[in-house]
Amino acid sequence: MEFRQLNSLIALAENGFSVSRAAQKLHLVQPAVSQHLKQLEQELGTRLFRRNGKRLTGLTESGERVLHYARNILTDTSNILAVGQEHVSEEKGILRIGTTHTQARYVLPPIVRHFSEAYPAVELQMLEGTPRELVDMAQENKVDFAICTEALGEHPALLAIPCNRWNRCLIAPKAHPVLAQKRVTLKALCRHPIITYVAGFTGRDHLNETFGKEDLIPHVVLSATDTDVIKTYVREGMGIGIIADLAYEREKDIDLAMRDLSHLFPWEVTKIGYRKDKYLRAYQKRFIEFFQEISARMGQAAV
Repeated sequence: MEFRQLNSLIALAENGFSVSRAAQKLHLVQPAVSQHLKQLEQELGTRLFRRNGKRLTGLTESGERVLHYARNILTDTSNILAVGQEHVSEEKGILRIGTTHTQARYVLPPIVRHFSEAYPAVELQMLEGTPRELVDMAQENKVDFAICTEALGEHPALLAIPCNRWNRCLIAPKAHPVLAQKRVTLKALCRHPIITYVAGFTGRDHLNETFGKEDLIPHVVLSATDTDVIKTYVREGMGIGIIADLAYEREKDIDLAMRDLSHLFPWEVTKIGYRKDKYLRAYQKRFIEFFQEISARMGQAAV
């Protein structure tokens, strides 16, 4: 059994069981990948793939188990290489971060800036995705850290570290009638069209639950994954916005009024997640410390 066979198996599973796409990802020719998969199946003496004619359509039960262990083997290999790199050059390397748009746009900039100043020889790679996609990225070791609010604490293979907390705020054009109330209520919010995040993003599930507990149904007319999109359509007059409070920028959003909603909704916690069996290099540990320290300085420390 060879690493290239395991790499081909993983690439196949991650590319819809298309041998051609797996070959492209691995920068190999298609016959080479096909040969790797055939050799692996023959060596193990059991069927790994479900087939429809000559086309591979999925994994058998044995194939799923082999895929699981193949990913673990490659993670262990990465850990061994990381140990060696740590002793050769402890302040040089790559840090792969998977996160949502809101985190990348509004939370991470000061953390990334401080980190880059401390570790100028470390290349930061940032990938965006949904919380569920980020969990998969971390579990499959496609990123070193996944950073988001939802989903991270639910995967048994991942360690999730709380880093900061946030709540929600209301945004609306300055003349909007919802702003007449000094202390906004859930019922008042329900009287107006609402623009907020899609389900599974940035606390949307807890927002729905809060209204549901009061037997209220908010009139959501538009939802998005991107806070900037929400602001755009609030400015267009489509409705009032409910966004993460850390995404309101007083200097840039001067045309929008903001009201705190932390008296209505539960606090949310942003976490950094990574595989429990992952070897963390010194600069990776320091990134987590920067996140926690800067959050505490800004009064957003997770509690």
